[in-house]
Amino acid sequence: MVYITSDLHGCPLSEFRALLKTASFLDDDYLFVLGDVIDRGEYGAELLRWMAEQPNIQLILGNHEAMLLSVSDWLFDEVSDESLDRLDVQKLELLNNWYANGAAPTIKGLRKLLKEEPDILEGILDYLQDAPLYDVVEVAGKKYILVHSGLESFKKDRLLDDYTPDELLWARPTLDTRYFDNATVIFGHTPTEYFGEQYRGKIVKTDTWFCIDTGAATGNKPMLLRLDDQKEFY
Repeated sequence: MVYITSDLHGCPLSEFRALLKTASFLDDDYLFVLGDVIDRGEYGAELLRWMAEQPNIQLILGNHEAMLLSVSDWLFDEVSDESLDRLDVQKLELLNNWYANGAAPTIKGLRKLLKEEPDILEGILDYLQDAPLYDVVEVAGKKYILVHSGLESFKKDRLLDDYTPDELLWARPTLDTRYFDNATVIFGHTPTEYFGEQYRGKIVKTDTWFCIDTGAATGNKPMLLRLDDQKEFY
């Protein structure tokens, strides 16, 4: 069985594992997480650590993980005159942008790992560096394109590899956005309540795309979608 989830935003690992149990997720099943595991919630670092250890979970990079990576080459350095000299306006702007998007609890969790288990932190950063921007799967005879935010500046004849990271990480589709006729695009990033109050906490499905960000960042619960039979778990 193939499952999809997105935008966990630091929810407690125990709650997420309980959701997997509710869906009867087994060792021979496979889970795609469409980004934004971290930030806003308290347990992003713990979630990332656990996911990196699971052979049957694939992270698709989200914009929040991308913001972490944009500062990871210096953020965890020991503070010294030399490290301070290397700071510049661009680096500080990247950090401020990440902070404005809820980075504080993630940085706290990662700095704890830096102090106690630096090898684990290095492994998490490597895990994020290796995370793809999209994936394409076929389940039960249907084709799915898995990406964090949708496809900005979409054209049907445009190759997926031709999209920039920003176009895959920061897109904001609307209800009248249409993608492919022969594949369904599945994404998160935009909490479903943004499409209308009637969608709060629920998946949104159109004939060419599904949005599965049910708003864990704003107090709702994440969901799982099982592609084999389209069953939803909350």
